[in-house]
Amino acid sequence: MSASAPGMAGRVRVRDDLAGMVPYGAPQLDVPVRLNTNETPYPVPEAVLDDLAEAVRRLELHRYPDREATELREALALHAGHGFEGTWAANGSNEVLQQLLLAFAGPGRSALVVEPTYAMHSLLARATGTRLATRVQPRDQLLDPTAAADLVAEAAADLTFWCSPNNPTGEATSPDVLAAVCAAAPGLVVVDEAYGEFGTSHAAGLLSRAPNLVVTRTFSKAFRMAGVRLGYLLADPAVVDGVRLVRLPYHLSALTQAVGLRALHHKGALMSHIVATERERERVAAALVRLPGVGVLPSDANFLCFTTPVDPRRLWSGLLDRGVLVRDVSSYPTLDRYLRVTIGTPAEDDAFLAALAEELA
Repeated sequence: MSASAPGMAGRVRVRDDLAGMVPYGAPQLDVPVRLNTNETPYPVPEAVLDDLAEAVRRLELHRYPDREATELREALALHAGHGFEGTWAANGSNEVLQQLLLAFAGPGRSALVVEPTYAMHSLLARATGTRLATRVQPRDQLLDPTAAADLVAEAAADLTFWCSPNNPTGEATSPDVLAAVCAAAPGLVVVDEAYGEFGTSHAAGLLSRAPNLVVTRTFSKAFRMAGVRLGYLLADPAVVDGVRLVRLPYHLSALTQAVGLRALHHKGALMSHIVATERERERVAAALVRLPGVGVLPSDANFLCFTTPVDPRRLWSGLLDRGVLVRDVSSYPTLDRYLRVTIGTPAEDDAFLAALAEELA
C-alpha cells in the first residue's frame, strides 16, 4: 500500500504525549540582515578553511570513524582543563543534552526547567518521555543562592537544566548560585554554557566539588562553526559512562571529528572576535536605551533581549519588511513584550538600529 493510500493517515500517528507539539526552529529567511539565531557573523578565516580541507582530504571515509572520538576528546579536555574520562562530544550540544536525558531521565523520571529559557530543554525532555517540572522565574526577582536552592529542592527533579548565560534573556548565573543549585539538586545539574565564552561566569570551576554537575558547550557560537554541529560536555567520568550506553554507534562522523580537532588548533583565530562582539554588544545596548520607550536586559551573551512600546509581533514584521530578521520571544513566560537580537557586524547592527528607530517613529 502506498503512503497516500486511503486509511493510512488514520493508522499512522505519533505518541500521545507528542501530540500537539511543533518542531523547534527559527525562521530561515533570505534577508540582508539576519540576526535571529545567535550565529557569529564573521566567517571562518580562509587560512583555517584551507587547513580544514587538508584534514578532510587525509580521511579514510570508506572506514567508520573512531566511535570514542578519542583524539578529539583529548584535545577538548586539554582546551577545557578537564580530565579526558569526563569529557564527551556529540553532534552539537543539543545531542549532548538528548543523550543526558536518555541516560539519566526518561520515562518515570523528571527534568526541571526554569522559564524563560532555551526551548529545547523542554522539547527534548518531552521527546525522551521525561516528565517536565516547570518553574517560572519573575523578571523582577533575581535568584540568590537560598532562593535557587529552595526552588531546586522543591522540584526534586532527576535532572535540572540551568542555562548560563540564559537564552533568551542573556544573564549569567553567579558561581555561588550554581554551587547552591548543585548542592540542593537530588540528581544531575546540567549547566548549558552555549554562550559561556561571551561572559565571565563559568561553571566548570565547580566540577571538582560537585559530582552531579554537567557543563555543556558548543562550537556553534564563539567558535563560529554553527554549520559543523559539534558540542561537548564536562562532567564526572560516571556521567560519560552513562551517556556511552545510549549513544548511537559511530555517532560522531570522521568529518566532524577532524574539523573539530583542527578548529581547536586554530582557536585563537576562530575566537578572536569575542572581544569585538562584547564591545559591539555594549554599543548596541547603549543605542537601544536611547530610543524612546526601549528597555534592554543585561547580557553576558552575543545577543540582547529588549522591549519596546510597540506590539512585538507587529514590530518583528515591520523590521522584516525593512530587511532585518530578529527573534520574537514574546511567547516565552514573563517576556510578552520582548524581542531578541543577535549582535552582528557593526554594519548589520547599524542597519538594525536604523530600522528599529524608523519603526518606532
